Amino acid sequence: MTTTLGFLLPGASRRARHVVYRNYRWFRAAWWVVVSGAFEPLFYLLSIGVGVGELVGDVELAGRSVDYTTFVAPAMLASAAMNGAVFESTANVFAKLRWSKNYLAMTSTPLTPTDIALGELTFSQLRGAAYALAFLVTMVAFGLVESWWAILALPASVLIGVAFAAVGLAGATYMRGWEDLDLVTLVQVPLFLFSATFYPLSTYPEPLRTIVQLSPLYHGVALCRDLVLGDVGATDVMHVAVLVAMAFAGLRLAGRRFQALLYA
Repeated sequence: MTTTLGFLLPGASRRARHVVYRNYRWFRAAWWVVVSGAFEPLFYLLSIGVGVGELVGDVELAGRSVDYTTFVAPAMLASAAMNGAVFESTANVFAKLRWSKNYLAMTSTPLTPTDIALGELTFSQLRGAAYALAFLVTMVAFGLVESWWAILALPASVLIGVAFAAVGLAGATYMRGWEDLDLVTLVQVPLFLFSATFYPLSTYPEPLRTIVQLSPLYHGVALCRDLVLGDVGATDVMHVAVLVAMAFAGLRLAGRRFQALLYA
């Protein structure tokens, strides 16, 4: 995956795989942390999708009625991709950058700051892809997938993760202390709640609807939902374009910031 994502960070090399391997060795000793992360979206699905779904009933979407659990499940997939990517690229990266100084030690080797940034991004998305695959299998088991297009929901969730991880990497370089992580939550929670995650876009008042459509998570939710329900169309190209642009912008800034901080 480092080769696949390398085009987003000019100057990064195959040496980034050593960062991925280092993280793998560390997480292998704390495997329960990795495994436990796969259950969070499942709990959301069971509590909100199944529990609340019994009260809500069907949802009108694109001219047809959709079971509420089927409506919410793709949004949980997209939200899980965002949450995992943001946590991995902010709290973990901040700790290595400002507290344990892991990255300073890495730059004493042939690794460059761009190699480090790409390695961190790659590992976070390998972890995120595993979570997404587990959740998709759960959706199939629950009968919440209505189209073969859902196969593409896996790479779509990885794209969502890359986009948010890129911005998270850049944001982590600006953090001065652990209290700055509260600002991350301040942004993350409204995105989670107001990105057409739990309600169709048509239910929002017109002024708020426009704001929702500016949310990057909205584009991820809409993309995953279209793929799972089989409502694929031209608008999905726009959703992909927004996420790719977000990934480019975030990684370019992250690359420059890593260079400035580690070679200061």
